[in-house]
Amino acid sequence: MGMRVREFAKTVDHTLLKPDSAETDVRRLCEEAAHHHFAAVCVLPCYVRLASRELRGTDVKVATVISFPFGADTTAVKAAAVRDAIQGGAVELDVVMNVSKFLSGDFGYVADELKSLNGEVGAVAMNNGLNDAVLKVIVETGYLSDKMKRLAVQIVAASGADFIKTSTGFGPVGATTEDIALLRQEAPEGLAVKAAGGIRTLEDALDLLNAGASRIGASGSVEIMREAEDGGLQE
Repeated sequence: MGMRVREFAKTVDHTLLKPDSAETDVRRLCEEAAHHHFAAVCVLPCYVRLASRELRGTDVKVATVISFPFGADTTAVKAAAVRDAIQGGAVELDVVMNVSKFLSGDFGYVADELKSLNGEVGAVAMNNGLNDAVLKVIVETGYLSDKMKRLAVQIVAASGADFIKTSTGFGPVGATTEDIALLRQEAPEGLAVKAAGGIRTLEDALDLLNAGASRIGASGSVEIMREAEDGGLQE
C-alpha cells in the first residue's frame, strides 16, 4: 500500500483508555492528535466534553467507548451512554457488543440491541444538529471462533453500523492480520473494519491496513507517526 504520511494519519484513532489516565493525559492526547492530524481521539466517556473543548477548531474528531470493555450493560444503559456521549461532543462511538450474550447463542438479543443502538445514534445525532455520527461495534475477536466471527460480521452489518472493530485491547488477543482479512472478506462494502489491540509499530499498522482495515486504534500512535515521518512513509 503506497501511502503518504498525512493520509496514514487519517487512518489513526489516537487512543487513551487506561483506567489510570488523568485529565493532563487527555489534554496531551488531544494536543498530539491535533499536531499529527489524526482521524480521532478515543477517550473514556468522562473525558468526552474535555476532549471536545480541546479539539474545537481542529480536524480531529472525538470518539468514545460505550459499555467498555465487556459490553455487558443492558441495552437501555448503552442507549443512555450513547445519548450522553453525543450530547457531550462525541461523533464516533465504539460500542462493545454483548460478548456474553453472543457466546451464549442469544444472537437475536445481540442483533436487536445493535439495531436499536444504531437507531439511537442516528436520532440523537440529528437532534444535536450533526449530519452523522459513526457507530463502531467491537466484537472482541479473541473470544470467537472463525465461524462466530463471520456471524458477528453479518449481525453488525445488518444493524446498520459503520464499522466492525476487532477488540478492546483488554481481551485475550488484539488485532491480527488474519482476523482483519476474515472480517473484510465477510463484510459488505458499506461496513468498514477497524483494527485495535497490540498495534505498536508502523509495520503492524501497515500490515493491518493492507489486510483490509481502514482505521486503526492505537495508544502508541505518536511513536508510530515518528516512524512514518522518519522515512517509513513518503511526505
